Amino acid sequence: MATPKYKRILLKLSGEALAQGAQGFGVDNTRVHEIAAEIAEVHRMGVEIGIVVGGGNFFRGVAEQAKDMDRVSADHMGMLATVMNALAVQDAMEKQGVQSRVMSAIEIFQVAEPFIRRRAIRHLEKGRVVIFAAGTGNPYFSTDTAASLRAAEIKADLIMKATKVNGIYDADPNKDANATMFETISYMDILKKGLRVMDATAISLCHENHLPIVIFNLNERGNILRVVMGEAVGSLVSA
Repeated sequence: MATPKYKRILLKLSGEALAQGAQGFGVDNTRVHEIAAEIAEVHRMGVEIGIVVGGGNFFRGVAEQAKDMDRVSADHMGMLATVMNALAVQDAMEKQGVQSRVMSAIEIFQVAEPFIRRRAIRHLEKGRVVIFAAGTGNPYFSTDTAASLRAAEIKADLIMKATKVNGIYDADPNKDANATMFETISYMDILKKGLRVMDATAISLCHENHLPIVIFNLNERGNILRVVMGEAVGSLVSA
């Protein structure tokens, strides 16, 4: 069996990736189990896996429906949405025979462990998938920033951000047929060009900690494995 290029990864899943149909709401049980099966395939190769999951399929703090709410209250609701998604992913992972733990940045002892860095690393070393919920535990920070933070804390080799497109483009490929994809791009170029890959805080955190990012299409079966094996999939962000 070929050796994976990366020993420890942080996979960023959006809430919409788990959602039902085009409306992007709720959890599609079939889709969650498909994603879990791909993650389990990589896990069986000995790769240590952390997952940060968003909550946009239930509630998005900066969305239209939250525009009249206090931002802090809206963001706290979004954090709770990520906990629901994390529990769905945990259930699907364990049905694949993979032990997993949900660690929450806000205290919710009945359903999740509190995030403790050393405990998270120990779970990874014992072969458990760790699902990080509730973002950073603070309002005004996105789950992209949470993914960058957790990746740095657990000393991940790579951040993998799952999307609906093949990589990073200079324009929206769904609206512009002439949009060009970047196979590689630097952190600074993303910031200078204003590309909506991850928010500026997340990109800056990865830059400061020398954390490479791969943006890839989750809807293409087998892409998680291909990225972990070092194949040229999606767009690579590095220095």
